[in-house]
Amino acid sequence: MAALARALSCQAGVTRWIAGCRGSLQTPAVPGRCRQMLCSVFQHLSAKDSLLPSEEKVGAFTRIIEAMGFTGPLKYSRWKLKVAALRMYACCVEKTDFEEFFTRCQMPDTLNSWFLVAQLHVWMCLVRLKQEGRTGKYMCRYIVHCMWEDVEQRGKVMGINSTVLKEDLKRMAENFYAALFGYDEGILCDDRVLASALWRNLFNRNCDDPRHLELLVEYVRKQVQHLDALSGEDLLLTGEVSWRPLVESNARSILKPLSPVYNDEGL
Repeated sequence: MAALARALSCQAGVTRWIAGCRGSLQTPAVPGRCRQMLCSVFQHLSAKDSLLPSEEKVGAFTRIIEAMGFTGPLKYSRWKLKVAALRMYACCVEKTDFEEFFTRCQMPDTLNSWFLVAQLHVWMCLVRLKQEGRTGKYMCRYIVHCMWEDVEQRGKVMGINSTVLKEDLKRMAENFYAALFGYDEGILCDDRVLASALWRNLFNRNCDDPRHLELLVEYVRKQVQHLDALSGEDLLLTGEVSWRPLVESNARSILKPLSPVYNDEGL
C-alpha cells in the first residue's frame, strides 16, 4: 500500500508539473524556438495519454495494478474469456487445412512447418482481438499460452528428446515474436512488405516461386477482412472463428459470416 501511495503521489506531482509548464509557455519570457520545442514535447505526451478507439477509459488504480502484472476488471469473467480463447486457438489448428498449405506452398511436413502455419493464423486472431480493448488483449495472452502448451505436448507425443524440444521451443519463441512484428508491419503496408514478411517467417527465406508468395498475401488479406466482419461480442463470448479456403475462384468477395449461437453463460 505504501508503494501504491507513492506511485499515486508521483503521478499527481507529474500532472501538476506539466500543467505549470504549460502555463509558463503562455508568458513572453520563454524564447520563441524554446516555446516551440516545449510545445512539441507536450503534444507528444498528450498523444501518448490519449485513448485509442479500442481502449476503454480506465482509472489510475487500474493502470497501476496492470503495470504491476495483475489484471484489472474486464468486460466478462476471466474463465469465460479463457474458454473463448481456448476455442479460438482450437479453430486455428483444427479448422486449417495444413496439408493443403504444405502441398501448395511446397513446405516440408514437419512440426516446425505446422507451427509456422499455425502461428500465422494465431497472429490474425490476435490482430482482430486487439480491436476489442483490454478484454481482447487478455484473450490474446491466453491464446499464446495455449499455443505454447500445445506445441510442447505435440513435441512430446512425437517423441522428441526433452533437451532438443527445449531448444526448439526457445527458437520457436524467438521466431514467433519476430514474426509478430513483421506481420504487423506487412498488414499495415503494401503487398511487397507483407510478402517480404511471409518470405522471412513462413517460408524461412526458402521460396523461389513468387506465385506462392502471391497466394499467401491474398490469403492473409482476405482472412483479415473476414475476421473484421465478425462481431466483437461474439468473439469474446464464443471464440468461434472460421477460415476462408486457401484457393478461391473469387477471393475478393467478402461475405459477412453467420453469427454463432451461444447460451447465457457464453458457452
